[in-house]
Amino acid sequence: MLFSVHISYWLTLLLAIPTAGFMVRTFIIFHDCGHGSFFKSNKANDILGTITGILTFTPYFRWRHDHAIHHATSSDLDRRGVGDVETMTVKEYLGAPWWRKAAYRITRNPIVMFTIGSFLVFTVVQRFPAPKDARKERASIWGTNLALAVLISLLILLVGWKTYLLVQVPILFLGTSAGVWLFYVQHNFDPTYWERHSKWEFFKAGFEGSSFYKLPGILQWFTGNIGYHHIHHLSPRIPNYRLPECHRENPFFQVPPMTFWTSLKSLRMRLYDEENHCMVGWDVLKRYRWQRDAA
Repeated sequence: MLFSVHISYWLTLLLAIPTAGFMVRTFIIFHDCGHGSFFKSNKANDILGTITGILTFTPYFRWRHDHAIHHATSSDLDRRGVGDVETMTVKEYLGAPWWRKAAYRITRNPIVMFTIGSFLVFTVVQRFPAPKDARKERASIWGTNLALAVLISLLILLVGWKTYLLVQVPILFLGTSAGVWLFYVQHNFDPTYWERHSKWEFFKAGFEGSSFYKLPGILQWFTGNIGYHHIHHLSPRIPNYRLPECHRENPFFQVPPMTFWTSLKSLRMRLYDEENHCMVGWDVLKRYRWQRDAA
């Protein structure tokens, strides 16, 4: 890509597609290190996780902490908000102030979520600690920022700031968009599982609240088999390179898959309808408003 900038920028953009694919695969390795599943050694997982975290602009220990919370609270309506895509219920949305509704509509808009939203999460949001972050997570953030500053500075000295941005920005844009899309379809589909904490079950959250996203072979390779998400949530210590084998050997896991084309239906899903136990779009709001006004 660096050489192609001086030949044709269209060639650079074309090369950004497979390069972004390698970024996604690198993130899956980073993800498995965070679960302690890529290597048997915890130290090896932490070392490679830190390195791949720098390559994917993600602080390893902060992400590992938040992602562990995601696995422990996935599909729990009373424990939302950490490491997940924000999802409001219909009643919560109807009862929210106008500014909260507007913000939610913007963040759940696919044009925002899978473009500038995903880009900003990795390039800007991940650069700063949150009040809840403990000392280790904060150190991970500042350490990653320092490593990125050194790496980016060296690249700019080597090729110039303009060439660096012309190469790095499209990679990040495509890679982060693909990553957020994968995370989105793994938990935003219908039928799915959401439940209040008093009735929440870990098994159902993993098996019914996570999808089996079956992709073409080359895309499955670039995404590190993360489409077997129902298995991953049941047992995150299974490394990504063993998930297909696990799926083949256990008929119980061979559930009807979500394909790329059927996954596009999830784009219209915006809210969770507690009364009917399903994900719904904005169109359902008219019915609920009519029922509320009639009452």
